[in-house]
Amino acid sequence: METKSMKTKVLMKRFAPYYGRYWRTLAFDLFCAALTTVCELLLPMILRYITNQGMQDLASITVGMILRIGLLYFGLRIIDGLAAFYMAYTGHVMGAQIETDMRQDAFEHLQKLSDSYFNNTKVGQIMARITSDLFDVTEFAHHCPEEFFIAGIKILVSFVVLAGINLPLTVIIFVLIPVMAVSCTYFNLKVRAAFRQQRYHIGELNAKIEDNLLGNRVVRAFANQDIEIEKFRQDNQAFLDIKRETYKYMAAFQDTVRMFDGLMYTVVILAGGIFMVKGLVSPGDLVAYTMYVTTLLATIRRIIEFAEQFQRGMTGIERFVEIMDSTVEILDEPGSASMEKVEGGIQFDHVSFEYPDDHNPVLNDISLQIRPGEKIALVGPSGGGKTTLCNLIPRFYDTTRGSILIDGRELKGITLQSLRSSIGIVQQDVYLFSGTVYDNIAYGKPDASRNEVMEAARLAGAHGFISELKDGYDTYVGERGVKLSGGQKQRISIARVFLKNPPILILDEATSALDNESEHVVSQSLERLAQGRTTVTIAHRLTTIQNADRILVLSGGRIAEEGSHRQLLEKKGMYYQLYMSVQDEPSGSLPEGV
Repeated sequence: METKSMKTKVLMKRFAPYYGRYWRTLAFDLFCAALTTVCELLLPMILRYITNQGMQDLASITVGMILRIGLLYFGLRIIDGLAAFYMAYTGHVMGAQIETDMRQDAFEHLQKLSDSYFNNTKVGQIMARITSDLFDVTEFAHHCPEEFFIAGIKILVSFVVLAGINLPLTVIIFVLIPVMAVSCTYFNLKVRAAFRQQRYHIGELNAKIEDNLLGNRVVRAFANQDIEIEKFRQDNQAFLDIKRETYKYMAAFQDTVRMFDGLMYTVVILAGGIFMVKGLVSPGDLVAYTMYVTTLLATIRRIIEFAEQFQRGMTGIERFVEIMDSTVEILDEPGSASMEKVEGGIQFDHVSFEYPDDHNPVLNDISLQIRPGEKIALVGPSGGGKTTLCNLIPRFYDTTRGSILIDGRELKGITLQSLRSSIGIVQQDVYLFSGTVYDNIAYGKPDASRNEVMEAARLAGAHGFISELKDGYDTYVGERGVKLSGGQKQRISIARVFLKNPPILILDEATSALDNESEHVVSQSLERLAQGRTTVTIAHRLTTIQNADRILVLSGGRIAEEGSHRQLLEKKGMYYQLYMSVQDEPSGSLPEGV
């Protein structure tokens, strides 16, 4: 959802600190800008001097004097060229460095955000904000101080010189400038709003393209390509309509500038001509005056034309700030410390939880003690809170009430780095990064040797099939591992956790999406992985958890039953009903919705 536009002053205040690392570059860039401005402002004075001197005493103008003036001006132009090169090269590099710093900060901030943010924000929008939205920041960061600095010098110098030549005419000219600024403000604000709408809509387009490409098999399976094409055509056309609106306001904006441009020249021609006829302005002064007015108008025109770039840059900064202002809900608390030699005891002390965005209660007053090395299984109806309970252990969310302790230490007193380094998670929906098999296993321990990676694969039962791949461990797995089967991806994810070697293990329905043969192989890998570790398993297939030390039945956010497989069957309660319901299921899985 698009948010309300921020004030320019607020955005500039947030952006200004990024110049801090490059203040020397910026200072010299502005010095070079001043040099180029001096060169430009001296030309009318030179022509004024030659013209007036020639009108008064043509014989006083010698070839030597003209040569000296010409050499002086040429020397200034050489300085102007060197200064312009520095501005064009180093100034732009500075802008690119600031853009890079902002993108880095945005990415680092995204790593700190909790699941709540990503659950409510489209990936396409996030990508647009940290890539294309910041492209214009390079030009903005370089040109913004430069353009306003040059404009300030030119307007000030032009006013002083023009007032010295003819004050009444200068007053008329400078009275028109604020009128022109006020007239342009309306269109300027419209352009800003249109650019913001453009950025938001391109984020929506990115999100839809990503959604379509990731779900392309579903699209093809339902033969819905035409529907997707039509949906995209409508969104693409809507983007064109937004750009058409943008260009309308830009055209009105620029046309207003041209009208005032013509009005000022008309004033100079009429008033200047009358003043010259009456002897109040000399021909040389009128030439210089006209050139300074031209410089003044060119400066104003350049600033106004820069307004488009300015608004693009401000829009990019605004969307960047929105990311940076997203609340980091899960962070290291003051005084938190690392864990050493984790044994794996977990305690839930009257834990309740509700998701922050909808406030629907999920867990209600859960108290649970898990001993180090104990194997716990969670079963129950869908929505009973099994996954949520597991997500609280690595602090993907914080409890609403109550506390969770590991080895007697409250989670909020443990640094996130050491807490999550002590927990291994194997999920049903395996995510493999775009890269090689080796890269994905080594993700569990980035500094691991190749032998360690291969040993982890052996323990996970993955070495055999990896060796048969075309390039072995160096085989490219494709986006999200699309080149591998579900069982192969799952074994790679298990190898990744083997390599990490955590004392606490969470298995989130790790075999429910696999066929019977793959499930058997993966289950053996998981049994090896669970040895000697505190293990919490979310079970979809009850046949996989009969050997668990304890089975917890979660229903309605509470622990409804607790005990071993045999004990729970003897109670003939909820677990018994669940177990009997799967006896008629060929897969041995809980029926849908259970």
